[in-house]
Amino acid sequence: MAEELERTYVIPLRKVKNVKRTIRAPRAIREVQNFLMKHMKAEEVKIDASINEFIWERGIQKIPSKVKVIAVKDEEGIVRATLAEN
Repeated sequence: MAEELERTYVIPLRKVKNVKRTIRAPRAIREVQNFLMKHMKAEEVKIDASINEFIWERGIQKIPSKVKVIAVKDEEGIVRATLAEN
């Protein structure tokens, strides 16, 4: 029986602010997924609705500069990410 791996990350989204303003929020979601795939060595990442709502809170153009998430990797290698409380 394998254990679950749990980590907390602060994911920077500064680079996403350099793309066209009409695609910033969707690009930020993909950036979070790619970050977690790379750092947790996972094939599949599932993002909780709380992260999505946090990024889209001020609209498609004004995304936050960083987001703090808690990532949990289960036995099958699937990573589930939720928003961390500050």
